[in-house]
Amino acid sequence: MTALPTAPSAVRETEDGPFAWYRSLPAPGRRAFVGAFGGYALDAYDFQVLPLSLTAIAAYFHLNKGQSGLLTTVTLVVSAVGGILAGMLIDRIGRTRTLMITVGTYALFTALCGFASNYPMLLTFRALQGLGFGGEWAAGAVLVAEYASARYRGRTVAFVQASWAVGWAVAVVVATFSLDHLSHGLSWRVVFWTGALPGLTLLYIRRHVVDAPASENAKNGNTEPAPRVPFWRIFEGRAGRITLFATLMSTGVQGGYYTIATWLPTYLKTERHLTIVGTGSYLSLLIGGAFLGYLCGGYLTDLIGRRKAIGLFGVLSGAILYSYIHIPTSANHVLLILGFPLGFCFSAIFSGFGAYLAELYPRTIRGIGQSFTYNVGRAVGAFFPTAVGFAAGSGGLGGALVYGTVGYALAVVALVGLPETQGSELA
Repeated sequence: MTALPTAPSAVRETEDGPFAWYRSLPAPGRRAFVGAFGGYALDAYDFQVLPLSLTAIAAYFHLNKGQSGLLTTVTLVVSAVGGILAGMLIDRIGRTRTLMITVGTYALFTALCGFASNYPMLLTFRALQGLGFGGEWAAGAVLVAEYASARYRGRTVAFVQASWAVGWAVAVVVATFSLDHLSHGLSWRVVFWTGALPGLTLLYIRRHVVDAPASENAKNGNTEPAPRVPFWRIFEGRAGRITLFATLMSTGVQGGYYTIATWLPTYLKTERHLTIVGTGSYLSLLIGGAFLGYLCGGYLTDLIGRRKAIGLFGVLSGAILYSYIHIPTSANHVLLILGFPLGFCFSAIFSGFGAYLAELYPRTIRGIGQSFTYNVGRAVGAFFPTAVGFAAGSGGLGGALVYGTVGYALAVVALVGLPETQGSELA
């Protein structure tokens, strides 16, 4: 019989220092952190290959901006379905098994996108990629959150969130090299084919990662399991109010983020007239700021609380984005500098999400609650990039990007209906 992991309550709460959050994790928790970090980094890689290749794809299939934006929207809309399914699996078959299923799904269909012979086929494969993309974050975040202590949970899950910037950076390097050295008809296909590499993460997760004690004990029958609760309980009573406002918060944050992530590379090329290499340079500062934002945001969410941190970065993200798109074309050097704080703020706002959403729900509905609010928010927020694409057809892409600021305003308002959960213990 496999030995059960050490309970999070046994960790050393007296640990101090910048990496105390990691040292305080039990050994199985550290392995779970590595598995979740790798899974989410490669999740980011497989998502970002689309916006980075969008100009080449649009030229190859002769797409307008509305059709181009729909490729992102369909991914994010279907990710809501994948997220809900994964949420139910998390609470039934466990966090680790669900993590493996989601990683395998997004890796397979990302690679198949590279074989698409027409736009409808690419749209279909991209939609199916969303099934795995939607569930991976929730499975990894719940897994790590349940190992982490209340004192360090915000920063621990934030470090997992920071892996998004790592995957994004690798995608920029691969896409920049491919698009600059290969023909347009082949380059974007090669970038998608590399999306199969995340499948290697499955080997590590299968061999080294197990669920945290509460869910593992219940699953193995070593303790009296909690009664199985139907998923619709997240819509009843206090849980229903939390689900509503958490979904609105998630919609606003992700609508703002995916507006930027989807259209910024195209905006830099078409309206700022940067080369592929030049766009990569601008994005490198954006991504550098994003990585530091994820990390610093995690520490801040443990210091001042979840609601205050998310509200602060929501205001800053909206303000910086508005400034970014109104800088004159003659001042691209200012745009370069402003990319760092933009990346910092629109990523730091996510740092508290994993811990916050996990703390808002009891264990019996934690998986579906966290996955539903995050992924339905992502699906509704997915219409922001499409709206930008259609609005850009008449008013220009720069002006249309203002939709992102509307998203951040919505997120800040939604926080009014949510409680503060800083310091909460997870059963």
